[in-house]
Amino acid sequence: MDSQLKIGFIGAGNMAFGIAKGILAGNVLPVNVRVSAPSSRNLGRFQELGIAVTHSNVEVVSGSDVVFVAVKPHLVSPVLNEISLHVTDRHIIVSVAAGVTLTTLEELLPENSVVIRLMPNLPCMVQEGALLFSRGTHAKQEDGALLHSLLHRCGLVEEGPEAWIDIHTGLSGSGVAFGAGRLLRESEKHPAQLRSEVCTPGGTTIYGLHTLEQGGVRAATMSAVESATVRARELGQKSAAASRK
Repeated sequence: MDSQLKIGFIGAGNMAFGIAKGILAGNVLPVNVRVSAPSSRNLGRFQELGIAVTHSNVEVVSGSDVVFVAVKPHLVSPVLNEISLHVTDRHIIVSVAAGVTLTTLEELLPENSVVIRLMPNLPCMVQEGALLFSRGTHAKQEDGALLHSLLHRCGLVEEGPEAWIDIHTGLSGSGVAFGAGRLLRESEKHPAQLRSEVCTPGGTTIYGLHTLEQGGVRAATMSAVESATVRARELGQKSAAASRK
């Protein structure tokens, strides 16, 4: 990856901050990163990292090769309409907005734009994230490889079909549990085996698990993930409807 690659963020929320921290932990220098937001409320922490800040989304796009659109779903349409004239074939546009489909993104941008949909989660802020991305129609394999190389310090990064994105939103985006996930990944043991190893007979953990089972936590957890997944899809439908108006 080119260490002089220019990276831009439109939006200065927690996801943008977590991704920025991960990118800076790699080969990208702060001088090559720029962030825009309508207010200064969240920009100070980016400045503390040495990142330039602005209130102009167009300025970010014009000076970047890879642009992360990290705004709330209902803002995606107006933001992309604002920057569309400044997006060229050198840009990779990475959307972090929950529920906004690749089809919607491509409709809002110039023809043949390189678009990638990314769903990170909050543990990116401690470089223990779980990130899933899906490439759009005109995004090549090397574009995905570039994104992967940018994000690898954020945590586990995988590419998959877009159908997985909403599920990932519900499970990993809304149900964060990075400590156990890291242990599970690195130990290569079955979850049931790990559970038995930490559950001393008659100890506190097994008592806690018993209480969780009595309270129907398994069914409640499944319902929570399902509800978050459905909501992610609803947000995408709302954004798509807004873009057609």
